[in-house]
Amino acid sequence: MSGPLLKVENLTKHYGRATGILKKREPAVRAVEDVSFAVDQGETLCVVGESGCGKSTVARLLMRIVEPTAGRVIIDGVDIAGLKTHALRSWRRRMQMVFQDPYSSLNPRLTAGQIITEPVENFERLSRRQRQALAAELLLKVGMAADMMHRLPSEFSGGQRQRLGIARALALQPSLIIADEAVSALDVSVQAQVLNLLMDLQRQLGIAFVFISHDLSVVQHIGHRVAVMYLGRIVELASSEALFGMPIHPYTESLIAAAPVPDPTRVRHEVRVEGEVPSAINPPSGCAFHPRCPLAIERCRIERPPLVPMADGREVACHVRAPR
Repeated sequence: MSGPLLKVENLTKHYGRATGILKKREPAVRAVEDVSFAVDQGETLCVVGESGCGKSTVARLLMRIVEPTAGRVIIDGVDIAGLKTHALRSWRRRMQMVFQDPYSSLNPRLTAGQIITEPVENFERLSRRQRQALAAELLLKVGMAADMMHRLPSEFSGGQRQRLGIARALALQPSLIIADEAVSALDVSVQAQVLNLLMDLQRQLGIAFVFISHDLSVVQHIGHRVAVMYLGRIVELASSEALFGMPIHPYTESLIAAAPVPDPTRVRHEVRVEGEVPSAINPPSGCAFHPRCPLAIERCRIERPPLVPMADGREVACHVRAPR
């Protein structure tokens, strides 16, 4: 296979709003606007940003859980964003998802073994022996005992439930896994175990990840590249090393500066960002970050900056630091 495993082009999602008795149409919520990126086989792309920036909506758009307003989602050269239900079915094998809540995403009435094998049985018939063998293999692969296949989700800890969710995602041997805040509900020590598990699985199986997170320490640990989103758009896309070593966009800089540092002797570089995130219903003209940006100039208020390639390979949308 040549080229990226996943290519996203100009992905957009607007949610219409109807209010009142007469269902008067209101301006759309611009959840995701013109998002583009690519993911190679065996690569982890992390998508970060404040709550409400659109990163979880991107995850659901990639999985076709919600339908895009515009744009393309291309896997192995096929645009799945435009496929109908029957044609999309075969592509479900290529993509799986690990959800944020490791309990509500599992059926409490099914045993662990049934949860793991259910995705496969949507595509092919398995004998009882095949189901048990598959469940045992995948439980061992995610660091759990094979005899746990007979337990219900309520009998597992939070970390074990998330491992179970990962085992279910692996059942169809996908090329791509979308992980939406997959460790945010776990204790810090358990987070590290699950992250290391995902990285080990990637090395063993060559799986690509799109990893959604708000925790920059997690992103720095697991990500090969990072896309920073603000109000539905990507404002910086760079390798993890470049982004954390020298952020370019003022918003990226403020996110990294605000992250806790477990070193009391380290001098923190503060970047002052004032105000609240603007409304996605009525975003500011020009650069959406300009009302909060300490570097904003008149051009930022008028003209929306495009993502511009930089010399080190990253892309940045900023009139001041990445002028065209």
